Amino acid sequence: MAVPKHKTSKQRTHTRKANWKISKPTLGVCPKCGEMKPTHRVCSHCGYYNDESVVQIKNDKED
Repeated sequence: MAVPKHKTSKQRTHTRKANWKISKPTLGVCPKCGEMKPTHRVCSHCGYYNDESVVQIKNDKED
């Protein structure tokens, strides 16, 4: 079993643990409808990905 030879200082420990942060998602513009969407994902507004219709989007406004 590995045993540390020297004590790890508080500064080194705090520096290492300080880098756990959340990053904001990368957004890009949909080339079909112009809405902002996460990159490499199907557009939730129009249902297109890579100039192909992948998902049929229902409109809630239709009665």
